[in-house]
Amino acid sequence: MTKIDIYSGFLGAGKTTLIKKMIAEVFSGQKIVLIENEYGEVGIDGGFLKDSGIQITEMNSGCICCTLVGDFDKNLREVIDTYHPDRIIIEPSGVGKLSDVMTSVTNLEKDYDIELNALVTVVNALKAAKQMKAFGEFFNNQIEFATTVILSRTQKATAEQVEFCTTKIKELNEKAVVITTPWEDLSGEKILSAMEGNDNLELKVLAEEAHKKEEAEHHHHHHDHDHGHECHHDHDHEHEHECHHDHDHEHEHECHHDHDHDHDHHHEHGEECGCGCHHHHEGHHHADDVFESYGRETPHVFTRETIENACKKFVETEDYGYILRSKGMVPAEDGTWIYFDLVDGEYELRTGEPDVTGKLVVIGTDIDEHKLDELFGIE
Repeated sequence: MTKIDIYSGFLGAGKTTLIKKMIAEVFSGQKIVLIENEYGEVGIDGGFLKDSGIQITEMNSGCICCTLVGDFDKNLREVIDTYHPDRIIIEPSGVGKLSDVMTSVTNLEKDYDIELNALVTVVNALKAAKQMKAFGEFFNNQIEFATTVILSRTQKATAEQVEFCTTKIKELNEKAVVITTPWEDLSGEKILSAMEGNDNLELKVLAEEAHKKEEAEHHHHHHDHDHGHECHHDHDHEHEHECHHDHDHEHEHECHHDHDHDHDHHHEHGEECGCGCHHHHEGHHHADDVFESYGRETPHVFTRETIENACKKFVETEDYGYILRSKGMVPAEDGTWIYFDLVDGEYELRTGEPDVTGKLVVIGTDIDEHKLDELFGIE
């Protein structure tokens, strides 16, 4: 039997870091497939085998990293048929809904010897209050369907922030196990025990609720179209790939933080702010209805100042939209390559190895693609 674990969490919550810890400390010796189904137009850290929709990278200890594009169900079947793994770890989009991924997995249970095992949601304790306000529908769904919620960055959080997160999580999902201790103080074995040891939770009940939710949202989505509602689905597939290799070559780390500019807007129920985000919105939205993605593959040569200026603009202003996530790897004028990574108010630049071509991704709301081209100087 193949166990399937799903690690969800909003953009920048720390899913990647947690998964790397679990693979290194707990799953060595097992045949693991790590599946990423990210949101974005350009694959970062890897190309794609467009004929199969799957890019495979051998990692370590029998672990295989896959990036799925196109139809998730079809490609998940291909992974199971090809690799017959002991465990599949799925890292869905940070702006996706856990219930949607659960439904895709449980749909395969009638055809395969698989078991939906752990439903984990990672929550950034420093950003939870703001993200819950701005994107409650997506943020809350990831908590409501989790069996375990793991707080990240609690070592940097105040006691009040941790207590706030715990209270809100329990309001949304009183049965979930909540881990508040900093990860470095816990072994992977202890985290796994918490993830798999909650006997009071009934995964079948959660799965049934996820199916009902998907059916209701599917009906609502079609109903909206019948009444003139405009939904823009510009992304035929989701595949912003975050590779989980340890890059020994990376150096010249520069970390920048701006905790004062948190975009913490206050609006009345249902009001839309200028940044394009729908606060407290309830209802049935897909990621493409709310979030936008800008992606470019380009041979353009950049200066470090250009990339750092762009990151600063994303943190300090909303001139280019409300930017939640940006990352990329681009050639620099001095012959090196610049790797950058921005998550909602914090960014980092480093030097990395050359890739096949330069790549940029920006995710947010109310994105102005023309202005982004100008900002990066790639018109």
